[in-house]
Amino acid sequence: MARTGPAERPLSPHLQIYRPSVTMVMSILHRITGAALFFGTLLVVALLVALAAGAGAYDAVRGIYGSMLGRLVLFGYSWALIHHALGGLRHLVWDTGAGLERATRLRFGWLTIIGSLALTLLLWLFHFVG
Repeated sequence: MARTGPAERPLSPHLQIYRPSVTMVMSILHRITGAALFFGTLLVVALLVALAAGAGAYDAVRGIYGSMLGRLVLFGYSWALIHHALGGLRHLVWDTGAGLERATRLRFGWLTIIGSLALTLLLWLFHFVG
């Protein structure tokens, strides 16, 4: 028998159906920061290669990293690193079976966001002051 109409099956839910929650946003941010860290690690490799290549190469990389755009990229990289690490700790706690209650999940999500921003700002404050 041939079908005459569309198959009647449930559709997968998507972002337009779900109301965004802190945990959903944290999951998306964890994936984004993971990808950003992959590419941002190339910055660390470039610095190490420049160090091995000599003073001229190192000065060139320092000049790029010291520019306004370079500092902005490094700020984003350091935030992604800290945010991803805190998200990893959150998942580690969940792997033990703790913190899975709704209120605790929300608290962990907000602590990860606020903590990553605060720690990144502190890191950069110490960099410029110290």
